[in-house]
Amino acid sequence: MAAVASSSSARSARLGLRATPEQEAVLRRAAEVAHKSLTDFILDSACLAAEQTLLDQRLFMVSGSQYQALMDLLDGAEQANSGLADLFSRKAPWDSK
Repeated sequence: MAAVASSSSARSARLGLRATPEQEAVLRRAAEVAHKSLTDFILDSACLAAEQTLLDQRLFMVSGSQYQALMDLLDGAEQANSGLADLFSRKAPWDSK
């Protein structure tokens, strides 16, 4: 997933948040160190965290043995599945016209 651009010319949504004085101080200092405005720093950091959260829903880290077990299942012979055969034998609800 590509990083979300933070071009100020394309910004039209307004977000509001409240922080403790300590949180504000940490954010301002980090923005200074990163040579970014406070807004850019917060948006970039929040988008990075949001992207990571979303990726965590689709990317699963497993050990080598777990990966190999999955590959063995996928490479193995197919097994009969009467429920799946029944499902595929029915007409799709959106094709009922």
